[in-house]
Amino acid sequence: MRILIIGGSVFLGRAVTEEALRRGHEVTTFNRGLSGVDLPGVEAVRGDRGVAADLDRLVEGREWDAVIDVIGRVPRLVGESVRRLNGRAGVYTYISSISAIADFPAKECDESSPRFECAPDAGPEDGEYGALKAGCERAVEEGFEGEALIIQPGLILGPYENVGRLPWWLDRISRGGRVLAPGDPGRAMQVIDVRDLAAFVLDRTEAGKADRFLASGVPGNITYGGWLAECRAVTGSDAEFVWVDDRFLLDREVQPWTEFPIWAPDDADFAAVWLPSSAKALAAGLTCRPVAETVRDTWAWLRDVPPAERSFGRHGIDPGKEARILAEWA
Repeated sequence: MRILIIGGSVFLGRAVTEEALRRGHEVTTFNRGLSGVDLPGVEAVRGDRGVAADLDRLVEGREWDAVIDVIGRVPRLVGESVRRLNGRAGVYTYISSISAIADFPAKECDESSPRFECAPDAGPEDGEYGALKAGCERAVEEGFEGEALIIQPGLILGPYENVGRLPWWLDRISRGGRVLAPGDPGRAMQVIDVRDLAAFVLDRTEAGKADRFLASGVPGNITYGGWLAECRAVTGSDAEFVWVDDRFLLDREVQPWTEFPIWAPDDADFAAVWLPSSAKALAAGLTCRPVAETVRDTWAWLRDVPPAERSFGRHGIDPGKEARILAEWA
């Protein structure tokens, strides 16, 4: 197939591009060239989807069998891309997010769950991340004249992660010592490897049918304690985990999900964070490798990144704050 990937050089986009090339597809990537390096073998077109002239230059003299939009976050801009690509591709695959579901993570969800209300022509100022992703979905569904395929991933982990969740934990645990471990070590999680998600995206894109899938992985594929234990095992660390109660952390204004990446306290706001249903995707062929393999391969990538160059975004607790809480807990 001839595939246009909007993005294609960072984390999920990189994984999708790599999988498409592995399958022998002809791949064009469209991005600004600022966030990552294009993979060898692609036709790289530089441009900004917010600039009409760049979109015109992208489509001039080109057609594809499918478009995979990995990076769209603003409905108005996604809609403009859709309009330019109408008649030039048969399938438009839009990578959304489970965050587009209005009740998540408080309630269990699947493909039928209500989305946030957000117009397909909304601008960046018209909502938060989840609402804008819902608006982007509508921009594709209502504006594309071919087959519209929507995929809503859950928590994505794996090599080249640029969000900083698993990389932060690997970095912190690799340094050893007493490590504050938040919440309940037995709490079951549900995560998906970026490479498994990329394979599923290509499978469904190749099928060429309009559809919608929530792709969050296999329920209970690891516990929080098991996940941190895998991090300790692959790094060869002497880390000693000190498990601290949710309430103790919340009372000290520790921020869930960010200060301790992927920590979701046991309360109403996060009641169903690990309970989304990927049943439809699993029935359609989604396969998920063991989380231990994801952790191992992410460390194999990260250990080649010099510590000074490791980026964790807004994730990770200040070392001084971690030490104070450990002392108070003791």
